[in-house]
Amino acid sequence: MFREMRRKKQLMSIEDAKAVLERGKSGVLAVAGDNDYPYAVPVSYIYYDSKIFFHCAKSGHKLDAIERQSKVSFCVIDKDQIVPEEYTTYFRSVICFGRARVLHDETEKRKAIEKLAEKYSPKQVEGRKTEIEKEFKHFHMVEIEVDHMTGKEASELVKK
Repeated sequence: MFREMRRKKQLMSIEDAKAVLERGKSGVLAVAGDNDYPYAVPVSYIYYDSKIFFHCAKSGHKLDAIERQSKVSFCVIDKDQIVPEEYTTYFRSVICFGRARVLHDETEKRKAIEKLAEKYSPKQVEGRKTEIEKEFKHFHMVEIEVDHMTGKEASELVKK
């Protein structure tokens, strides 16, 4: 169903790919946008329980696209080091394919936003609780159930 990576020597293990998702700070969500144009947008996210979660406004391009077509892809770049003297880039990235859904259950939504807030504001326990309570009704949380994941890194990094 999903293509195999052509350069298999650069394929990362699933464990290493998950580690990239866990430490990443932002990713690019790609959806089937308006008028059949792809729409890719950077988002802050959390990866936990083998799923990707992000928040968004209750209306907009991302949400409209997800409601039309739940199939999405999500990419995280972990390393992007240009090495001019070698005419190459030392890179490491992960791409996930999956299905996105808005979390309508308040318990699911609360758990996801608390995990997201903890990731980005780990020391502001009371502040993030207050902010979540204040804004809870004004945003959606989206979950991506990952169907397929691949990580790839530069051959120079594989050797290390």
